[in-house]
Amino acid sequence: MATNSDFETTRGNGGETHQQVPAKGPHEGSGHLTTNQGIRVSDNQNSLKSGARGPTLLEDFVLREKIFHFDHERIPERIVHARGSAAHGFFEVYESLADITKADLFQRPGEKTPVFVRFSTVAGGAGSVDTPRDVRGFAVKFYTQEGNWDLVGNNIPVFFIQDAIKFPDLVHAVKMEADRAYPQAGSAHDTFWDWASLMPETTHMLMWAMSDRTIPRSLRTIEGFGIHTFQLVDAKGGVTFCKFHWKPKLGVQSTLWDEALKLQAADNDYHRRDLFEAIDTGNFPEWELGLQLFDQAFADALPYDVLDPTKIIPEEVLPVRIVGRMVLDRNVDNFFAETEQVAFCPANIVPGVDFSNDPLLQGRLFSYLDTQKSRLGTANFHQIPINAPKCPFMNFQRDGQMQMAVPKGRANYEPNSLAEHGEDGGPRECPATGFTTVEGRAEADEQGGKLRIRAELFADHYSQARLFWTSLTDNERAHVASSFTFELSKVGLEQVPPRMLANLRNVDEDLAKRVAGGLGIELPKKAPAAREPFAMDPSPALSIQANMKDTLEGRAVGILIADGSDGAEIKAVVAAVKKAGGKPVIVAPKVGGAKLADGSVMKADGQLAGSPSQIFDAVAIILSEVGCKALLKEAAAVQFAMDAFGHLKAIGASAAARPLLDKAGVEPDAGVTDLGAAFVEAAKKRFWARELNVRTLA
Repeated sequence: MATNSDFETTRGNGGETHQQVPAKGPHEGSGHLTTNQGIRVSDNQNSLKSGARGPTLLEDFVLREKIFHFDHERIPERIVHARGSAAHGFFEVYESLADITKADLFQRPGEKTPVFVRFSTVAGGAGSVDTPRDVRGFAVKFYTQEGNWDLVGNNIPVFFIQDAIKFPDLVHAVKMEADRAYPQAGSAHDTFWDWASLMPETTHMLMWAMSDRTIPRSLRTIEGFGIHTFQLVDAKGGVTFCKFHWKPKLGVQSTLWDEALKLQAADNDYHRRDLFEAIDTGNFPEWELGLQLFDQAFADALPYDVLDPTKIIPEEVLPVRIVGRMVLDRNVDNFFAETEQVAFCPANIVPGVDFSNDPLLQGRLFSYLDTQKSRLGTANFHQIPINAPKCPFMNFQRDGQMQMAVPKGRANYEPNSLAEHGEDGGPRECPATGFTTVEGRAEADEQGGKLRIRAELFADHYSQARLFWTSLTDNERAHVASSFTFELSKVGLEQVPPRMLANLRNVDEDLAKRVAGGLGIELPKKAPAAREPFAMDPSPALSIQANMKDTLEGRAVGILIADGSDGAEIKAVVAAVKKAGGKPVIVAPKVGGAKLADGSVMKADGQLAGSPSQIFDAVAIILSEVGCKALLKEAAAVQFAMDAFGHLKAIGASAAARPLLDKAGVEPDAGVTDLGAAFVEAAKKRFWARELNVRTLA
């Protein structure tokens, strides 16, 4: 057992105390090499043999331990959220929250609590990439004095489903198709949209998923949400309902779809690298924690159910109270030991925080603990003969270690309409003969007994989807419509796109018409709504574009130079970008740099061929006539300007660079400037009005 003397305290770059970790033993650092039992190793180069050319001996415990551990270095990856990036930091509370919660970490203003935060994509495997269109996981582990509290959510405040019983179907449908194992990390395929089009409750989340929220610029610029309604409990037992929000210091930022694709081509680890390097250079990511607090009377007055995870409470209806900040100031020391092995569980709470009856949350309380345990075992223990049923059994559970059955086809989710396409749709529930639970009404439970049912207000699947649509700018709506068009164009099941459009007609007629036009199909009859949607006032807080900060802070500006460029112009732009809080990055045809007009050589931060404009937030092109003439023959240079223009970024250019802009199809507008003060101001923005001139949107 470790004692206090066996531990040492670690501190962040800012000197904050984080947590205690085991102090280094004699086997760590630069000391003697030992086995895991602490036995010093005399020879780590040769196994023990019977003679110089004889067989290896079984008694070589050094060899056996080393190979044994190597053989088991990989553990099963997470089913969802497999690809993650994480960091250490702290949470600092601004004010005492003793009036609403007895949780210790919220009692004393200025007190810092160590945290570990993991960001992740949802659909892809551990070996996938950072930039697909996908929801991002946002999980925070608070190491409080009362134990660990895990706030496990996403960068989207709602979820696809209302009840956890549908979660396996959601994930089966969105993952790689069961019979062909593709596509990886993408939802633009048959099974996902087949399932989603049969589940109207997904509509609100689909609006968010098809928006720019799911192609973020950086992990540092995503919001985080607890999604569910929780309860905060004060020292007297008083209860306040709460929804948790994380607000990024840099504001919410996104990419364009085309930009996200090219970011993937440029760097599969773009978000992971960005997070690591920001912390490594002292630009610590920061979020503020906000709470939406309300009582039962407020909840009862709403036209939707606060226990429904497919709904939000708009900030204009219930303001977010900012109560603290979270700073990530230390990268992990070992990816496997920390990022891969960290186990989050929504059931991990501290006194002063409690659950609500949200049916999705209730399922998560079981699922996460079970998942962590299963990573060391198998889900197929029921196939061991002593455990196996003696009667036939069939369901949509699939795969896992030691899977003995060989399921055929791709029907591994429900509902599905694959039978309409001539495929085996699999088994179906049987209300007449299936097992049912005795209601067992409890007198003290005003909600009634045990029922497989959803509250009436849960049947409204479209009002908040319409709220999301009406809260976006015209440009963002075009992105949503184009996203639906692209993804549904990948669906080969002919019955699915019309069914999805029938649902979308309940959201907005124009949206449905635009998607139908993009697909080149007739607009189907509107799907009947289980509960008629109602109009809600737009929530401006939901728009990325309407809330983007005009700032260069946390953003990078690519400065393309070549032989003959004017050093004074370059220095002026660099100084102006730095003054505005941005990061200037010099790009040249050769990584060694360029010979400037005065004969000096300026070293480049990146080579043109490996530093495309999509990794920057704005670009400056500083060329001489000679340099421009040379770059006119460089496809990478033309593409550099073309993509910056196509991705709606500011372009500052010297007069001599104009021929390159012309060849790249860059047309004059408010975002195309000279190298003066106008460029720095333009670099703080995206020029959405330009998009209709560079691509066709739905």
